[in-house]
Amino acid sequence: MTNHYVAVAFFDVLEVLAIGVFWFGVPVHGSIWLLLALATLFLMTTLGIGIFVSSVANTQQEAMLLVWLLLLPSIFLAGFFFPLEAMPRVLQWLSYAIPLRYMLIILRGIILKGVGLEVLAEQVVALVIFGVVIMAFAATRFRKRLE
Repeated sequence: MTNHYVAVAFFDVLEVLAIGVFWFGVPVHGSIWLLLALATLFLMTTLGIGIFVSSVANTQQEAMLLVWLLLLPSIFLAGFFFPLEAMPRVLQWLSYAIPLRYMLIILRGIILKGVGLEVLAEQVVALVIFGVVIMAFAATRFRKRLE
């Protein structure tokens, strides 16, 4: 069942990328294959967060509230709306615990600047660590919930 969510999310990535390129005329200066590979890594990380939240919540309403409690701060603290440099130091440090921060740097690097993997290595390593840790927590919590 999890594969379906990854497929739907990956289709959304392709759809948004296609709309950006063909409708809005945003040129992709870097490797499209690298972008798709790293988007898949980010999708697996966010899927792990979703599995973890669903294993913690007792009801669907509780799960939705938990997701909103995680989603809103991560959008605001990841540098999506406000530049990270303009945030207070404490919030800048908090943003290191948000996977979206690293994905936004990857997106801007590949699409706008055309950089490669060697420049984005720090962000890729951070996403891999987040993905492995959150999937391990989710799997452990899910196993305990089944017992």
